[in-house]
Amino acid sequence: MGKLENQVAIITGGARGIGRAIAEAFVAEGADVAIADQAPESGTAELLSVLRKGGRRAIYVQTDVTKEAEVKAMVERVEKELGPVEILVNDAGIGEQVLLHEMSSAQWDRMLNVNLRSVFLCTRYVLPQMLERGSGKIISIGSQLGQIGGHEMVHYSASKGGVLAFTKALAREVSTKGVRVNAIAPGPILTDMMKDETDEWRDKKLTEMPIGRFGQAHEVAPTAVFLASDDSSYYVGQTLGPNGGDVML
Repeated sequence: MGKLENQVAIITGGARGIGRAIAEAFVAEGADVAIADQAPESGTAELLSVLRKGGRRAIYVQTDVTKEAEVKAMVERVEKELGPVEILVNDAGIGEQVLLHEMSSAQWDRMLNVNLRSVFLCTRYVLPQMLERGSGKIISIGSQLGQIGGHEMVHYSASKGGVLAFTKALAREVSTKGVRVNAIAPGPILTDMMKDETDEWRDKKLTEMPIGRFGQAHEVAPTAVFLASDDSSYYVGQTLGPNGGDVML
């Protein structure tokens, strides 16, 4: 028996990077997973094959998680095909470097929509049935830059700081009703998003890392398994930080 045996999980942004690593770790622990991502559905055969290899159920729902109608339809499909959602992982996100005085309103709005509005929408449509059932786990992926800020990343830092504040506030609303809400704030992780960073940023960041290297997506996934399992039964509104020592609180 795995730690997540027969539980149904939605993972947004789960087609690659940290989200995919979490999805693979969840199925290894016995969960059935739904991946909600914008990647074309035609290119998901390999992903679903990997997730179904151990006999678990896995579906892909192409979803723009910034659009309410698509999120609502995605949750309804998951509940119909897999059953009640017991775990939600809000992982969908984007990154970008730009100085604030050069930032357009469109850039600000896009960052906040993808990184923070999506967390609200997905949680909003999963939460009612969790409250009705009296159980559920909501895990949102923030960032260490939501804790310490990032140069040329005011909009990103603000969005991820919002995720962490959202987590604490929601935990105060629902923890006594059986729903546990926590967050993960990874440090720099070698994913596709990292490719958008400049060489100058990478070199400077490496000099700041106590561990002396960037992280891998598979090093974040165990934290998500922990927060989704009964092992974390006394964790409420917490932000866990697999960050290589970039943040020490």
